[in-house]
Amino acid sequence: MSRLLCSLVALSVPWALLAQETTAEHPPVTTDLELQVELHRRGFSCGAIDGIAGPQTAAAVRAWQRRHELPESGRLDAATRALLRLGAPALKRHIVVASDLEGLQSVPTTWLGKSQLTGLAHATALERIAEWHRASPRLLQRINPGVDWDALAPGAELALPDVAPPPFAGRAAEIVVRLAAHELEAFDAEGRILMHCPVSIARKVEKRPSGELRVIVVVRDPNYTFDPELFPDNPESREIGRKLIIPPGPNNPVGLAWIGLSLPGYGIHGTPDPEKIGRTESLGCFRLANWDAVALLDLVRVALVVRVEP
Repeated sequence: MSRLLCSLVALSVPWALLAQETTAEHPPVTTDLELQVELHRRGFSCGAIDGIAGPQTAAAVRAWQRRHELPESGRLDAATRALLRLGAPALKRHIVVASDLEGLQSVPTTWLGKSQLTGLAHATALERIAEWHRASPRLLQRINPGVDWDALAPGAELALPDVAPPPFAGRAAEIVVRLAAHELEAFDAEGRILMHCPVSIARKVEKRPSGELRVIVVVRDPNYTFDPELFPDNPESREIGRKLIIPPGPNNPVGLAWIGLSLPGYGIHGTPDPEKIGRTESLGCFRLANWDAVALLDLVRVALVVRVEP
């Protein structure tokens, strides 16, 4: 049976079996879904959890292996399986409550429309619950086959990845961005990896910074200034001809966090499109999934070194 088929079979675990798994204390990781969830719990993000191990999962595994001085195979090999144990079952049962559904709103497609709102909340319950649980919307649809996400109401029962912000011990001494690898890592004072995550970089080579930068500002829930000069090919930019302030929220262009850098106009930030991280490119900044950008806020401080490598 292929790894993909094994993963899909594992995603169809009935509730009775999931409950039985809770009686096992720290069992080994055996499926791609368990691997992704446990890596996220420890600060090694593989992007959106989808239950199918790909390049970003392999990169997260390599980083975790490097942290624990294991051979960097990027696979769930014997040495990794022996050390990487589940802290809890990968899935949890969640009963939808009213607050899960409050404030959902349609997001305008135009810059002007976005600027006229007071905030840019999630557009759908599926988008919100997927982001809150670091998951691909397709994964949630696959493991909850009977759920009508467009008509989701309080009381509905869902299976969700059991993840939470990683419990970092202290703050980072340095952040390293590796352009070719599309990865960002935070290190402690002893050079040990605290956090790993995929990152999108500038589309144009000349827009990619290099060398040593420093953090100059750290903002949770930032707004965004739309500058039409940065989007010269956009018809709306030519029509508006002025800057606009885009309100904060998970669907803001810079997501839920902004870490400004010493190179003017550059920063590390979130995004409303987490599944595109590491696969598409930015105008110049370093773009992370919202959950990774928010987690990074706990590690950074003003004056922290951010080293950008080829």
